[in-house]
Amino acid sequence: MRIATRASLVVAMLGISVAAVIGISAPAQAFSGAFFHTQSSGNRGADVLAIQHLLAHHGLATALTSVFDSSTVTKVKAFQTAKGLGADGIVGPSTWGALVVTVRQGDNNNAVRALQVELNAKRSAGLAVDGDFGPATNTAVRAFQSHAGIAVDGIVGPTTWRNLVWHYDYPVFTNMCDQDPDGNGLANWATAAAIAQLEKATADFATTGQGKVPLGDAGFEHGGAIPGHASHDVGMDIDVWPIRTDNAQCTAGRITWQSSTYDRAATRQLVQMIRAAAPGHVRLIFFNDPVLIDEGLTTPLDNHDNHLHIRYCEKVHPSSLYVC
Repeated sequence: MRIATRASLVVAMLGISVAAVIGISAPAQAFSGAFFHTQSSGNRGADVLAIQHLLAHHGLATALTSVFDSSTVTKVKAFQTAKGLGADGIVGPSTWGALVVTVRQGDNNNAVRALQVELNAKRSAGLAVDGDFGPATNTAVRAFQSHAGIAVDGIVGPTTWRNLVWHYDYPVFTNMCDQDPDGNGLANWATAAAIAQLEKATADFATTGQGKVPLGDAGFEHGGAIPGHASHDVGMDIDVWPIRTDNAQCTAGRITWQSSTYDRAATRQLVQMIRAAAPGHVRLIFFNDPVLIDEGLTTPLDNHDNHLHIRYCEKVHPSSLYVC
């Protein structure tokens, strides 16, 4: 229940087609720079779940938590040792390259389960995660290969894996409301880890009874510059809005930290939950509340009075701005 559910929720809210939500007809524009997103302790999401299935394929099964927990770290280290890799417990490009195996129609194994997880999360494939590379999985693979602009052969080798892991994810809005102050449409895509980590934080915040979290811009489906933003082009920058004292942040309009209806205590809780949901994977949060800055929770930056700009990070990333 990943993009299919997300698409249905967005359809209900915005009255648009599922195809428009997930960009089924849109060709990939940034896949020439595709790479394996590094996953490590504290990450969560579809890429982590795929890693857990791939570990099982190599005889190192761990609980399928979608969270890069201590057990996953232990199994990754064991896999790295067996493959002669540096046993650091971090799934970077080399470890990803050793984990993924070529699969095709007729296969039935845990690597296919990893593939089905990725296709469901990234392209709303709606596949049963059963490990059976049957006709439905074959169709979904070919559709993704066409979307990514790579050879359409139904065979999932290193190139297809790399493009699939790289592809961005779309959030479930159960505990969020979609806001579009800059007119950028459905610019809500981000890496699988960033999306899952934000979903966890907003689910935790929902238990406080202080309303949903407004989601501003994250990124376009395949990255790239977003009008009105100096970053948000690599899927690891996400904007959310501060919380109001009337809990009406989703309906009563955006405020600044200077506003009379600004709820500092609730916003502080949200920031703490964002950090706790992604331990070691929040590079910084831009927001100009001087109290939260003094507490070490946020970082000042011009034009960040009315929103919190979360910058997630990875242990390995092509840009030093996103390295933890």
